[in-house]
Amino acid sequence: MVNKSIFTKAEKELIEERFKDLLNSCRKCRIKADRELVTKAFTIAKEAHKSMRRKSGEPYILHPIAVAKIVTVEIGLGPRSVACALLHDAVEDTDLTLEDIKYNFNDKIASVIDGLTKISGIFDKKSSLQAENFRKMLLTLSDDVRVILIKLGDRLHNMRTLDSMPPNKRVKIAGETVYLYAPLAHRLGLYAIKTEMEDLSLKYRHPKIYYDIATKIKDNEKRRVVEINRFALPIIDQLEKNNIKFNINGRPKSIASVWNKMNKKNVPFEEVYDLLAVRIIFEPSEAVPEKAQCWTIYSHITENYMPKPDRIRDWLSTPKTNGYEALHLTVMGPNGKWVEVQIRSKRMDEIAERGFAAHWKYKGDNSQEGELDKWLKKLREMLEDPESNALEFLDDFKMNLFASEIMIFTPKGHIKTLPAGVSALDFAYDIHTEIGNHAIGAKINYKLVPISHTLQSGDQVEILTSDKQHPDRNWLDYVKTAKAKSSIKSCLKAETKARIIKGEKVLKKKLKEINLFPDSTIIRKLLSVYEVLNNDELYSKIGMGLIKLENVETIIKPKSKNKLVKYWKLQFGKSSKTKKKTEKQKKSGTGKLDLNSTYILRENIDEPSQPYEIAKCCNPIPGDDVIGYNSHDDEIIIHKANCPNAIKLMSSKGNLVVSARWTTYKLLSFLASINIVGIDRIGMINEITGIIYKDLRSNIRTLNVEVNDGIFKGTLDLYVHNTKDLNTLLFNLSKIKGVESVHRMETIEE
Repeated sequence: MVNKSIFTKAEKELIEERFKDLLNSCRKCRIKADRELVTKAFTIAKEAHKSMRRKSGEPYILHPIAVAKIVTVEIGLGPRSVACALLHDAVEDTDLTLEDIKYNFNDKIASVIDGLTKISGIFDKKSSLQAENFRKMLLTLSDDVRVILIKLGDRLHNMRTLDSMPPNKRVKIAGETVYLYAPLAHRLGLYAIKTEMEDLSLKYRHPKIYYDIATKIKDNEKRRVVEINRFALPIIDQLEKNNIKFNINGRPKSIASVWNKMNKKNVPFEEVYDLLAVRIIFEPSEAVPEKAQCWTIYSHITENYMPKPDRIRDWLSTPKTNGYEALHLTVMGPNGKWVEVQIRSKRMDEIAERGFAAHWKYKGDNSQEGELDKWLKKLREMLEDPESNALEFLDDFKMNLFASEIMIFTPKGHIKTLPAGVSALDFAYDIHTEIGNHAIGAKINYKLVPISHTLQSGDQVEILTSDKQHPDRNWLDYVKTAKAKSSIKSCLKAETKARIIKGEKVLKKKLKEINLFPDSTIIRKLLSVYEVLNNDELYSKIGMGLIKLENVETIIKPKSKNKLVKYWKLQFGKSSKTKKKTEKQKKSGTGKLDLNSTYILRENIDEPSQPYEIAKCCNPIPGDDVIGYNSHDDEIIIHKANCPNAIKLMSSKGNLVVSARWTTYKLLSFLASINIVGIDRIGMINEITGIIYKDLRSNIRTLNVEVNDGIFKGTLDLYVHNTKDLNTLLFNLSKIKGVESVHRMETIEE
């Protein structure tokens, strides 16, 4: 933010115009008291921010006004939330205090403002500022969920105005948004906000891809309108004949979802078959339940079009965890393409678009606890865990923002909703911590399986327990949910503590027999002889019986020669470590890395540049969009910008992420993997390897080919200089007779 104390006349008029627009847009600000509350908040916020401007140069107060408009128009919150949104940055960035807020408003509004105020100060170096901020924001969830909703509005407006930020900040904020905030918006049912966040994140992380897909979608717009009209006419006739009041519209798939589908299915834009979706929103009749009306409309649609059986999604019987209800089906359209149809009532549509706020509006005080309430309870349990640090919490929270869910049945037929990919042990802990701690196996659909077995949606699960069973450290390898992980860790810590206490007692007793007390000299000798790092490890191993102490009297007798040898070993170790560090410092040459500048990846080792390392998880090559991560060893690790690990680093350790750019590489080679599929014939392999040699004159590291019923599938690992050479090779391989598809393999590992 830039300090400039004077606004121009035009700027003052713009501020007043934007505020009037906000006041008129607030559908719930109809009574005089509500309008006065919002006006008072605006007046105080405008005065507090009067000398501040954004990076773009515009008056800062325009940002809180924009956030307040998102909060009321796009999320559907009321006047108190609008007032909080107008003041959301005032306590952190101005002289205004929480006491001032309490004095001018009330404790509730002050509490929400406090939740929205970012943490300032210094944290544990192992922790992340972003992770701590995110955790503090969520802590207020137990009091008022409006904090999260206003924060999402704040983040959305920041994403909409990201152009004014420097490139490295854009990448960091965009990565953080797609990693945490978009899934959080999805979990709270804010589909429109989640979609826009994903699209904007893609725009700043991969601008070329974003604009390429956006252009193709726009070019197809006229044809899409014609297709929708052609598809919809028979349905409109059918529904009108049956006196159903409805609205039908078509929507294109979002840019980010198209890109995800292209990556997931490994297909070009033209082959993403469900680019077109039709939504039918009907006025419910009080005489017939909404669910029954949805299925009635389904039957009318399938009288005209053939449905795809495996693409029916019934979110009526079992709504999503975020409260979403609808009936989805995919049918074969008149032009031979699959079309997705979504059927919703007006109530369902409002919940789908506005999520949490609409969910609470329709919920009522006497309704049963919904899946969203249950998720909020689980989130509070995670926040209340005193053992987890901020980054562990961040990972667990990310896992609990699962988009894919499975329904599991208990032996009595009750339903439990869990993330896809969980084990029987996760299910055991979800029922009760003690059942998880003593689980020895499970019966899934009446068949005995181990507790590590991965569950599928629809499984009926019975957990088998034993009082003699206790958590094992290996259990952490196959549990997914935060509750299971934290419960196992807590139990292991308790057992470790018990072993340490027991071991310490055993050692004291043994030394007492030879008239000694465990002082620091004796402990150091024991640590050295038994090759353990610290007192706790020594006591723990004694408590477990791994260290017997039979020869303890011999060990603690003084041996001066051993002392001398040990001394020289320590000196030598220290010297070599210092030398190694000095060499590394000499190698870096340019001193401290400037994280605000673009990191240039050069091929010529004589040119000044920081040392870097290629990330093993995604194997980027020159030409790929990349980012750099400044590791603890002060070396830059280069990741692909779309690598899941890179996105996670942007979010959790954004202060150590730097934008990076390749120069031309023609000498050094990088490993790339290619997948090739086609119709087998004599000489095919020879022709493929011949083109590789002709184009690249490169070594093939590995070649695996499998032929089945005349179809061959092959994978090749080979060395290339850059993406330009690789793309040329892929093009030439695709021209070989019989080759159906050839592409670079994205072997990204989490």
